[in-house]
Parts: sequence; C-alpha cells; structure tokens
Amino acid sequence: MNQVKIPKRVLTALVHSLTAGVVPRIGLEHIAVGRRPEIEAMLRDLDNIKDGGAAFRLITGRYGSGKSFLLQTIRNYAMDRGFAVADADLSPERRLVGTKGQGLATYRELIGHLSIRTRPDGGALESILQKWISGIQQRTMAEQALSPDHPDFAPAVEREIYETASHLRGLVHGFDFAKVLAAYWNGHKSADDGLKGDALRWLRGEFATKTDARRALGVGVIIDDDNWYDYMKLWAEFCAGIGYGGLLLFIDEGVNLYKITNTVSRQSNYEKLLTMFNDTMQGKAEHLGIFVGGTPQFVEDSRRGLFSYEALRSRLVGGRYSAGAGNYAGPILALHMLSHEEILVLLRRLTDIHAQHFGYSPDLTEAQLVHFMEAAVGRLGADELLTPREVIRDFLDLLHTLHEHPERSFEQLVGETAGRSAAATAASSEEPADELDGFLAEFEL
Repeated sequence: MNQVKIPKRVLTALVHSLTAGVVPRIGLEHIAVGRRPEIEAMLRDLDNIKDGGAAFRLITGRYGSGKSFLLQTIRNYAMDRGFAVADADLSPERRLVGTKGQGLATYRELIGHLSIRTRPDGGALESILQKWISGIQQRTMAEQALSPDHPDFAPAVEREIYETASHLRGLVHGFDFAKVLAAYWNGHKSADDGLKGDALRWLRGEFATKTDARRALGVGVIIDDDNWYDYMKLWAEFCAGIGYGGLLLFIDEGVNLYKITNTVSRQSNYEKLLTMFNDTMQGKAEHLGIFVGGTPQFVEDSRRGLFSYEALRSRLVGGRYSAGAGNYAGPILALHMLSHEEILVLLRRLTDIHAQHFGYSPDLTEAQLVHFMEAAVGRLGADELLTPREVIRDFLDLLHTLHEHPERSFEQLVGETAGRSAAATAASSEEPADELDGFLAEFEL
C-alpha cells in the first residue's frame, strides 16, 4: 500500500480522537470514504448559498453512523472555500428556545465557535470585523488615492463603514446591528478599547439588560433568547457583504430537542426549527446554510419527534416515489451503513495512519483485513446495526494491542482467517476507486 505522508500533529489528532470515538477536527480527508451522494448534495448547497441562496439540511443516522464526521468534513471544506462557519452541539443547556436562556446559550456557542480559514478553531469574530475594516481602508487607499495620514482618509473610510452598515438596516434588527458595528469602528478609530470591548460583548450576546446596552452603546435592544436567530441572518448578510461565501451553521445533537420532556417546550423548539426551514426554503434568508444532525428517531417518531409537529412533518416527509431510493434533493439526508468495500478501504487507511504514528511498517496482510471486516459485518444484526464508529474503535483497539503486545497474534485476537470469499477477493486485489476522489481533489491533495 502506498502511504501518504501525514504530518505528526495530524496523525496524533487522528489516532487520539478516533480511539476515543470522537470526530477529529483535522485530517478528515485521510479517512474519508463513501458518502459521495450526500457530499455532492451538500456541495451543491454551498454553491447556492454563495450565489445568494440559502439551505437547510437534516443529516440523520444512528449514533456512530458518521453524522458528525460528515458535518465536520463539510465544515472544513467550506472554510477552505471562503465561508464563515459556526458550530454548536445542542444539550439541555443549549436549545433553539427556552425559558432559561437556552436559545441565547446556543447563539453564544455558535459565535464562540465562529471560524474562518485563518482561524479554524473558533474565536474568529474580531478577525472578521478587522478584515471588514482593513478591506475598507485598502479600498479607500486604492480608489481615492488617499494615504492613511491624509486628513480626508478617516472620513472617507467612515462613509464606507456606514454604507455597509446601512445595507443591513432594512433587515429585522438591522438598525441596531449596524449601530453596534459603527461603534466598533469608532472604538477602533479612536483606540478606545472600552468601546470596542462593549461592541464585541453586545455582538456575542453578553449584555444582560437593555439598560446596560443603552448606556454603553446607545442601542435599546440586546440579543436574547427570542431574537438570536434573526441576528444569525444578519451575520450571514454581513459575512457575504465583506467577501465571504456566506455563513454556515452546523448544529449537532438534535436528539436533545427530542428528549425535552415538556410538550410545550419541545413544540416551541420545533416551531423555531420550522421558522429556520421556511426562511431558507422561501428565500427569506440569504447566504445562510443550516445543517442539523440528529438520529432517525428525533425526526421520525410521530409521538415526540419532528414528525409529531404536523407543519414540519408535511415539509420533511419523503414523496411516494422516493421511498427506499435515496432522494438527495430533499431536506433529509439519511446516512446508511458503509458498504463492505468502503469498510475495507477504511481499514487500509487506519492501518497506514497507525503505523505512521507509531513508526513501524504495517504488517497486517490483505487477507487479515478482509477477515476482520467479515468478522465485523458478520455479527448478528451487523448489516443493520454496525456503525463506522464501532468499526474504527474496534480496529484501532486491535492495532494498539498488536503493537503493544507483539507476543500476541492477529489470529489469537480475531480468530483464524477463513478462505477468502469471492466478494473479498474482488475487493482486496486492488483498492476500489475512492468515492470521494472528486471531493478530495477539491482540496488539491
């Protein structure tokens, strides 16, 4: 097998994350297999968002099926292609709406994880604002031939600042949003760190009362549990206006909405999700993508899931002709089990990664990889219940054991390799064409 040289930092992140059963933030392209139709559908969404449209997707699959992996893969791709992205996991403390500020907590989590290509790990809010101001300053110098020390430079920049802000004023809450952006500029211009800090606090949703906001910034509203989503639409417009492709929200663990025991509270969250769906589908939002991950039960349970809310069920349920066919144009992307060939490709890549990380030559034979794959998928009910997470964790556990205890053999741990089946022979003679070739080519790997 031809090994692709992977940086040590990436190897460490991959091995540690995958061993723990969590999705790594980096290096996903080295273990990505399958999911071609789903990825192509989401890439089309990104093209639409960049052109001024919007998108809403529910990515469903049982625990460990690859929902978070797919969301993280698209997140990394989007940043590389000039989008601003934000991600958050829902929890009992973070919902879409709540009586104890759970909606605002989700906004704060998203803004805290706001990321761009140069700040991929979050905390990009101030970098985006600095890019905005720097871009206007450079454009002013180029178009008006003014140097920064010219007396007309600051007024010219300020006119551009307010022109950008005025474009947002026609949107819901746009006037106050623009006013806070202008306050940030004034703090930047006058080196007033206090004013800049107040503007950042407001944009992060950290002001507790309207009185405090009015005293600090002269605005009579604050970002709260009821209006936080309106500000996400404003952020999407703002990001697109300063040169990004748009704003993508990746909201995982949607099952936590399903777990809300209070019916009224659960329905309120579903109503907010319906608002997001309608806004993106009906053109009420621009340059905004919303991708929500959850279990099939979260969506399909007619008693407590999204399908219990008739307005959502009627919009999400598949048509009569797509049953069992996999319709990737609809709002739901349902993840199914990887094929046997894709699992085998995954095992090859994990073998290479483990060997590179620990500095040894991989010695598992192709027959042994096939045998492990057959043993995994041959378990009772594995065709329906086995997930990529289980395969990865079991296989890395095997590799760790073999590396740390050289006196033990593959056959002792897994069992004797049987005669190779026709399917295994076909799969192992040559690595099958990777379904993500086109996608990974976009990364210029």
